Amino acid sequence: MRVPISWLKQYVPIGVSSKELAYRLTMAGIEVGEIDETGGDWDRDNVIVGHVLKVDSHPNADRLTLPTVDIGNGETATVVCGAPNVAAGQKIAFAREGARLFSPRSGKVETLKAANIRGVESAGMVCSSLELQLGEDHDGILVLDDDAPIGMPLVDYLGDAVLDIEVTPNRPDCLSVLGVAHEVAALTGGAVTEPDLSYPEEGLEIDGQVKIEIANPELCYRYTASLITGIKMGPSPQWMQDALVKAGQRPIVNVVDITNYVMLEYGQPLHAFDFDAVKDRTIIVRAARQGEEHVTLDGEKRVLSPPMLVIADSTDAVGLAGVMGGANAEMRDGTTSVLLESANFDPVNTRRTAGALRLRTDASYRFERGIRAELAPRALRRATKLILEIAGGHAAKGIIDLYPGRREPRPVKISRARLKQVLGVDFTMSRVESVLSSLGFERAKEPEGIIDLIEAVEAAPAPERDSTLWMTAPYWRSDISIEDDLVEEVARVVGYDSIPETMLATSIPPRGEPSLRTFRETLKDLLASAGMQETISYSLTSLESLGKVDATASGPEPLKIANPMSVELAYLRTTLRASILETMERNRRVSRGEGLRLFEVGRVYLAKEEARERELPDEREMAVGALSGPRFQSSWHAPRVNMDFFDAKGVLETVFAKIGGHVEYEPVRDPILHPGKAARMVCGDAVVGVVGEVHPAVLERFGLEGAPVVLFELDVEALRQAIPQDGRRYRSASRFPVSHRDLALVVDTGVPSGKVQSIIDRHKLVVGSTPFDVYQGEGIGHGKKSVAYRIAFQSDRDTLTSEQVDRAQGDIMRQLRREVGAELRDLHG
Repeated sequence: MRVPISWLKQYVPIGVSSKELAYRLTMAGIEVGEIDETGGDWDRDNVIVGHVLKVDSHPNADRLTLPTVDIGNGETATVVCGAPNVAAGQKIAFAREGARLFSPRSGKVETLKAANIRGVESAGMVCSSLELQLGEDHDGILVLDDDAPIGMPLVDYLGDAVLDIEVTPNRPDCLSVLGVAHEVAALTGGAVTEPDLSYPEEGLEIDGQVKIEIANPELCYRYTASLITGIKMGPSPQWMQDALVKAGQRPIVNVVDITNYVMLEYGQPLHAFDFDAVKDRTIIVRAARQGEEHVTLDGEKRVLSPPMLVIADSTDAVGLAGVMGGANAEMRDGTTSVLLESANFDPVNTRRTAGALRLRTDASYRFERGIRAELAPRALRRATKLILEIAGGHAAKGIIDLYPGRREPRPVKISRARLKQVLGVDFTMSRVESVLSSLGFERAKEPEGIIDLIEAVEAAPAPERDSTLWMTAPYWRSDISIEDDLVEEVARVVGYDSIPETMLATSIPPRGEPSLRTFRETLKDLLASAGMQETISYSLTSLESLGKVDATASGPEPLKIANPMSVELAYLRTTLRASILETMERNRRVSRGEGLRLFEVGRVYLAKEEARERELPDEREMAVGALSGPRFQSSWHAPRVNMDFFDAKGVLETVFAKIGGHVEYEPVRDPILHPGKAARMVCGDAVVGVVGEVHPAVLERFGLEGAPVVLFELDVEALRQAIPQDGRRYRSASRFPVSHRDLALVVDTGVPSGKVQSIIDRHKLVVGSTPFDVYQGEGIGHGKKSVAYRIAFQSDRDTLTSEQVDRAQGDIMRQLRREVGAELRDLHG
């Protein structure tokens, strides 16, 4: 919402700068995103108010004139002008040589230079609105009001600041200049002067001239209308055009401009109908008929359906309620009678209508946010008064005001105790009442209730009566319904920055076990940081998809839903494996040979054993990932090697290291994983998942032949429960160097490398170990393998000597012989 300061000043005195005002509004919750200074680029000495003394013809050009301009201090200037509307006696905007103005030819701001035009020297310019960037009119010069002082810098006369306010959805009142004015008054200590709404009613009674009916009162809460006859269509006065342009609107014609002006002023959308185009002088507010066609003001034909609300005459729709008027009753040059509408429509239906038709307007934007019905008659009278003043004519006696959805305003309580509980500050009730009154709230009578009962029993005044206020929200506020709304009003006007800091009333609770949701989101972030890309699939699937991963043969029976959208979405999934492999297949087709690293975290649905009819299934949170394709992007210096089991294992180990879990890998047989290339993951005593290469036969079912696919699956809840709460501890970095030793060990082929590594890592001087070579063949006995490890030794107390490292290595070898029968490999035998 763009709010010009000059417009605000018509209702409330402003004694602070625009920057200070913007700061105060922002700190009070009315965020000012930007301040647009109108005329900020005008040179004070070179762009001034001038007075046209005379206009002579150009001796060498029929379409050019030579106006002589009084520019103050007894100085005059004669310049060449091509505008057809320049005339003697006008007050105009004059630019001297050196002024910076917008050039319509180049589309840029340029410095004005003296020029010889058709033999006449011109060292200045009489400016149009476009050259001053006040509008788009370049056909004529900008004519100022007669009260403009000659020689005054134009920035002092026309300069303005526009506040660009970012309005939150709960504050539709701030979509109006008056709504912002009430905020300014509360923050600066001023008082708001609202426009006079009285006007002469010289016509016949409106009830005898117009018939209005609300056929759907649940969609139209209030409908008001006035009738003005004998008007004259034409341009709006300059002051109104200037205000509209500054507020971001385009001036059109007087009646339409007035409806837009009042909408910006009060926040209440209005619409003007050409009354002579309304058949039978009847207006019916009704739901659209199925397939009804209606041409809106933008010239588009709209196909409507209920419950879209229309404004109709006796036969056809003449407007789309709350959104846009119809082309069949729009204002025309020859319009002489206007039926002016100001109504209040259901916000939900308005939003759905605008969304369905893809037709968002300033009107629908306001109705969607639930403006108050009490705005309608006020805005109607204001617009009627302006039409009479600007377009002439006669107003019918009275207005039509149908209010089937009338609701009396409900008082809201605010207590001293609640203020202290929420804000931690003990305000006096007189201070509270003063703050709320400055915002337009009125004190209401206290409802009869418990306080009266206490006083009747005690036969004495109850102390609660003096510490409680009942307030009624002003007619423009629709966001006040509970006590905490009033507490917020007090806090933001007093100033959040003025509320003192206080200690917490209770002790900080101890850190608890992370919830499943928190753990799940952490797991997602860690997988993404490890280079994986998240995917999301439907929870519904088909038996065919589940069968491709043997889920129907080896897993629980999937549950069929009662009303499937299609046969492809008829069953609740019991595994994520099919989903990730189907996603892998779709992405491989468009990957152009690049590697894919995909994961999904979601729920699977497992039927309970001996479940009763209609009993809900167990919902288990699972994570699944799949990697396939080249390990590196195509490059001349990187080998083209496909990802394998160890790429997936690396991703998982990165995740486990961050969440503080120690996981061991054990061989496993899985229905869809390649024998000998699959492992289950064990954390503590719990099996938390599996990882392995997908069997070629399964890849063929999904059309994934050509490159191996590595898949991992994690039981999120089991992993969360298995991770020790104190698994991550701080360890300071040692100041002493690391010593490295390589050990080549011969062990049985059935001994997992992870078990050997865990024995090595147990030693107190070992800070890390890495297997870097595996060998089976000549020189190694049958049923044996050689595994080489690089071991890092480090002490926190001193630099390790060779003797200390030798002793540590000897301790490790003794443990390895005892537990897994390991021997040092003889590299020379």
